Amino acid sequence: MPYNSSRVQRINEEVTRELATLLRGVKDPRVSGVMLSVVRCEVTNDLRWCKVYLSALGDCDQKELRQGLKSCSGFLRRELAQRLRL
Repeated sequence: MPYNSSRVQRINEEVTRELATLLRGVKDPRVSGVMLSVVRCEVTNDLRWCKVYLSALGDCDQKELRQGLKSCSGFLRRELAQRLRL
């Protein structure tokens, strides 16, 4: 176990919560037409990288969904950085 595992776990939960609210506000039709839920987030110990696991409900084209998420990734990063207080 890493030294600061409880801190990283709290950050994981906070990122998961904030991303879930941010994904509801995305205006890209490739993303907004699908009901997405954030399953979990894994932040590295140095807080440099974050891996997000999503679940999509309903019929959707996975390729288009990935393209939509990639196109709004800058928006999500900026909003997440403004909302999180680390």
